[in-house]
Amino acid sequence: MSESILEFAGMPDPAVLRRVDSEGQTTVLLGTRVLFLYECDDAGMRNLTVVAVTDAGVACRRAAELFGLSPQYVSMLRARARSEGSAGLVRRRGRPPKLSDRQVARARTWAGEGVSQREIAARLGVARSVISELLARHGVITPQEELEIAAPGAAGAGNGAGAITGGPGVVPEETSPGQEASGSEGAAARIDSGTVFSRYAGSMLLHAFLDRVGAEATFATLAGAPARRYDNLAVLTTATLGFALGAGTMEGFKHLRRGELGPTVGITMVPELATLRFRLTALADGSDPLAVQRAFASGMLAFDPADDPVYYVDDHFVPYAGAKPVAKGWNTKRRHAESGRDDTVLADARGRAVVFGSGEPTSLASNLPGVLTQLREVIGPHAPILLGFDRGGAFPIAFTACRNAGAHWISYRRAPLAETTATPATSTTVRNGKDISVELADETVGIKDYGNARQLTLFEHGAPVLQVLTSETTGTGAELLCWLRSRWRIENMFKYAAAHNGIDALADYSMDIDTDTRKVANPARVAARKTVKTAETTLADAERSLAQLLASGGTPKQMNAALPGIHRTIEDATKDLTDAKTALKPIRAKLPANELNPDAQLARPHLQRRGMQMVLRLLAFNAEAWLADHLNAYLNDPDEYRAITRHLLHQGGTITYTAKAITITLERPDSPRVARALQLLTEELNNTPSRLPGDHRTLNYQVAQAQTSTTNECLLQEV
Repeated sequence: MSESILEFAGMPDPAVLRRVDSEGQTTVLLGTRVLFLYECDDAGMRNLTVVAVTDAGVACRRAAELFGLSPQYVSMLRARARSEGSAGLVRRRGRPPKLSDRQVARARTWAGEGVSQREIAARLGVARSVISELLARHGVITPQEELEIAAPGAAGAGNGAGAITGGPGVVPEETSPGQEASGSEGAAARIDSGTVFSRYAGSMLLHAFLDRVGAEATFATLAGAPARRYDNLAVLTTATLGFALGAGTMEGFKHLRRGELGPTVGITMVPELATLRFRLTALADGSDPLAVQRAFASGMLAFDPADDPVYYVDDHFVPYAGAKPVAKGWNTKRRHAESGRDDTVLADARGRAVVFGSGEPTSLASNLPGVLTQLREVIGPHAPILLGFDRGGAFPIAFTACRNAGAHWISYRRAPLAETTATPATSTTVRNGKDISVELADETVGIKDYGNARQLTLFEHGAPVLQVLTSETTGTGAELLCWLRSRWRIENMFKYAAAHNGIDALADYSMDIDTDTRKVANPARVAARKTVKTAETTLADAERSLAQLLASGGTPKQMNAALPGIHRTIEDATKDLTDAKTALKPIRAKLPANELNPDAQLARPHLQRRGMQMVLRLLAFNAEAWLADHLNAYLNDPDEYRAITRHLLHQGGTITYTAKAITITLERPDSPRVARALQLLTEELNNTPSRLPGDHRTLNYQVAQAQTSTTNECLLQEV
């Protein structure tokens, strides 16, 4: 309790001004009358009381003594009250909320109506991250929920008043994983009707391929986090078309116009970069990308089977330039070891990617069993396979893996060339309507750790130049040699997919840092082997000195004098060599890296995220290759048809949405032959109508009519 005596002017008797603190409350009394009553920890009310008392005539020093403050602080409170009013006396502690409760409700309602986060942030004058965090914490309010909240009696008929069937951000139970709830923004963003212009209208030609391989059904099997705006089909189709349009990295999507790319997938606007990256990550973490790729490969080979049962497999090393401790592998392009990852891709004879594997750098022989297992799941357990690969996989372990999978194999023999016992003979075959003749020596040879195989030795000008090993015994030698020489198709696939579809791009920056338990060379064994080598060199020198002494032509007396020392040197060198070999034998050649260095770490990329992007990139590559082949049937330009097709993907045009169909009218190319080929291609595609993923309306392609020149323009051209 604190007391202070004060005599107010005009009062009959003096009274005591007191402050009493009791049970968490502060009471300010004048005599027996209560002037102020507030909570003890309410600094705002205390400051108001201090100013009121001083304004009534109490000196600042005496008021400070009454409330336990300094006179300077009381003077500062009075100055705040004069300049800012009561707001200057009540200071908010902590960070003030960016949005009021009413603004939060409005943001949730707008999100339920289909407004983007960026637009909501602009309306409320805050950063987009504030809206993203708000919606993630509280969810959205769909139009149905808003009606239920406004009329609680109607929603709860029969089971209590005011019952709401789904809270904010909750997907109803009948909604399948990965699908949007009723009233979500994903469904509202679909275009119902109207005509829009898009500079990417040509990319809609790829939907013919996507529909034929069953993209909608495959994408629908992927499960991800419930979305507020874009469904899985829209996200995955956007990524596929973006990779086909040349967005080599995820950051490259920000250079595509969202409002013009959206109509190509059936929505008003595609997701922005942050949303696209987050959704693809969520889909990848909850799925098996290799299973998705097998589904697409099965659909591709079902509607467009390969003419020949020939497939090519190869490793593709992708270097990593970051600072994290990623595993190292051998970069065949730069001829040295560096950090990176290894992709093993299997393509058919037409250069289409069928299946792939992705992981830490290793050998093709180690990766081959995995991709062969995937191929068997795609084409069936009994379909014939002739697998071609380069010298990098020409090892008995790879040959055995092919035999275990029921596949024939063909590969170049590793140097040096083996002796040939068969007589060269002429072997012929037909390629692209042309007869091809080569001189081959055809024989059967034995391969260590494998068994017998067929060996083909190519002769040019009477001398052997290369040898081929294969398990195929029924085909002619020239035919098999031509198939192996066609390996450039998978090399071209790597080249163009890296340049135009970004298969070398880093898919995700985050990695898991684990203890490095990989086997590395044991330094102790390396040192022990050097000791053995030194001992062998010393013994050889000692033995050589004995031979030199005997051949020197010296007198018998001189030789008898030198021989004991040389024999002792040989005996000592022999003993040292025996001891060095004995010490080397128990030392292990390799040890886990963490045994040599307890702090050794290894960064492991999230392969599911890498795999998901790889699926979409290869899908875009296959779609473009299929479209290019069909265009070249009318264009007949084997040198430029792929580049022309890639250019047509950026062809502008109008997209008209009606209740039953979607019509794509492409701008007419300037080149007459390209325009004619495009016209014939659209007629072919219209014979087998296709659809957008997630849309029931058929696609109808057409090319704009050529513009006729006026008479004046013709006269000007003549002049």
